[in-house]
Amino acid sequence: MSKQNYMNTSVQEPPLDYSFRSIHVIQDLTSEEPRTGLRPLRHSKSGKSLTQALWLNNNVLNDLRDFSHVVSLLLEHPENLAWIDLSFNDLTSIDPVLTTFFNLSVLYLHGNSIQRLGEVNKLAVLPRLRSLTLHGNPIEEEKGYRAPGSVEMPQ
Repeated sequence: MSKQNYMNTSVQEPPLDYSFRSIHVIQDLTSEEPRTGLRPLRHSKSGKSLTQALWLNNNVLNDLRDFSHVVSLLLEHPENLAWIDLSFNDLTSIDPVLTTFFNLSVLYLHGNSIQRLGEVNKLAVLPRLRSLTLHGNPIEEEKGYRAPGSVEMPQ
């Protein structure tokens, strides 16, 4: 399958789901089995997943050491990774490794321990990023988190 065809078809592939696994370090993904969903995961001839989504939510990750390497072991086309869910972990910062995935369009970081609003500036280099969640992090308390004129929900 050509890379172009892959990009058109794999958006519909189910995510590689490692949520709720009590994973402490990224390297553990290589020995864990992903959760099974309603639709089976498709794999390449080399055995790597053909998805563009990686769910690591509700674990106990506090850093992303070796993230690129492990993603390249799991995904046939790691450069096409478009959705990463790292919500509800123990991350205190936004690791620069996330900025190397230029096709990233969805990044969930809510429910972590990110404290500095300046961390978000790292993500400015991601041209396709359309959805970023940060609620439930200590940065919510930092001045400027909600810019003037931002949309507020009615009371």
